[in-house]
Amino acid sequence: MKTGSITRRRFIVSSASAIPLIAAPAILSAQSTPLTMKVGTPTLNDVQHEWMKIFQRILEADTSGQIKVEIYPASQLGSIPRMIEGTQFGSIQCFVGPPEFLVGVDSRFEVLGAPGLFKDMAHANRAIQDAAFNKAFLALGANKGLKGVGIFVSGPTIFNTRTRIEKLGDFEGQKIRVLASAIQTEQLKKVKATAVPMPLGEVLPALQQGTIDGVMSVLSVLAALRFYDAAKYVVETDQAMVTVASVVSKQWYDALPPALQMKVDEAGHKASVEVFPWAVDFTTKQRAAWTANGGVITELSAEDRTEFVKRVRPIGAEVTAKKAPERELFELLSKTAEAAA
Repeated sequence: MKTGSITRRRFIVSSASAIPLIAAPAILSAQSTPLTMKVGTPTLNDVQHEWMKIFQRILEADTSGQIKVEIYPASQLGSIPRMIEGTQFGSIQCFVGPPEFLVGVDSRFEVLGAPGLFKDMAHANRAIQDAAFNKAFLALGANKGLKGVGIFVSGPTIFNTRTRIEKLGDFEGQKIRVLASAIQTEQLKKVKATAVPMPLGEVLPALQQGTIDGVMSVLSVLAALRFYDAAKYVVETDQAMVTVASVVSKQWYDALPPALQMKVDEAGHKASVEVFPWAVDFTTKQRAAWTANGGVITELSAEDRTEFVKRVRPIGAEVTAKKAPERELFELLSKTAEAAA
C-alpha cells in the first residue's frame, strides 16, 4: 500500500511537471507567428493612406512584431460598404475613412461633419483630440462589432464643380455629390442645391458624364485622385471640416491579450496625433498641385462665407435634436470646440 501510494504520487508529480514541457513549444510557436492585421481604406496617397503607414510602423515596433499590419489603400479590400461589413465580422481588421460612411452603424458618426464649429484645421484637431470627446467618439459602434482607435483631420470642406462657382447664388440648381449623412445633405438644401449621395468609386465617372455637377469633399483627396481632369473648379467655403475615423473589428480586438489591445489603442492615438502636421502640409501641397494641373481655386467673398456659415450653423443641432444620444454627443463636441477655440 505504502509503496503503491509513493509510486502513484511520483506519477502524478511527474505528469504535472511534464505539462509545461509539452505545452511550452506550442505557446512559443504561437507567439513567434505574427497576428495579421489587414487595414483598408478607399483612397490612395492621401491623409488616410498616410495614417495607415504611421499606424503600421508604430504598432509593429511597439508589439515587437507580434502584430503584422498589412495596408490596402484604393479599395483593394472591396467597396466601402464591403470593407465596413468585413471589419464588423472580422475578415478585415481595420477600416479607415470619413465617419459619415458609418452612419448606418450608428447615426452619431455624422456629428463630426457638423458645419460652423471649427475655424481651421488646428482648431478642429484640438477639439477632436480632447480626451473626453475622443473617448466618447471612439466608443461608437461597439454594439455593432466596431472598436474606434483613432480620429483625425483630413482638411477643410470644399466643392469641386464642372462650372465655376464664384458666389453663393451659383450653388442654386447644382447636383452635388455628398456622403449619405443628413448633416451633409441639409447643407446643400440651405443653398438651394440638390444633394446626391454616391459611393466614391462612382463620383469621377459621374462628373465626366455630367450626371452630377460637382462633389462636396476635401481638396487633398480629389487632387490625389486627379479630379481636376474631369472638373477643374474648386470653391473654398470653410463651413465644415472633413475628418477620418479608424475602426477595428471588435471580434478581432476582443480576442487579443490585454497587453496587445492596449498597444493597438496606443498606436491608433499616436498615429492620429502624428499625422496632423503631415495633413496640414499635404493640404498646402495639394492646393498647389491642383492649380499646377490646370485647376482653378476660388474663395467665396467674406460676405458670402459669413452668410453660408450663418445658414448652415444650425444644422448640427437641428439634425441631432431628433435622438437623445446624438444630441448629447453634438453638445459635447460643441462645448469642446468652444473650449478649444
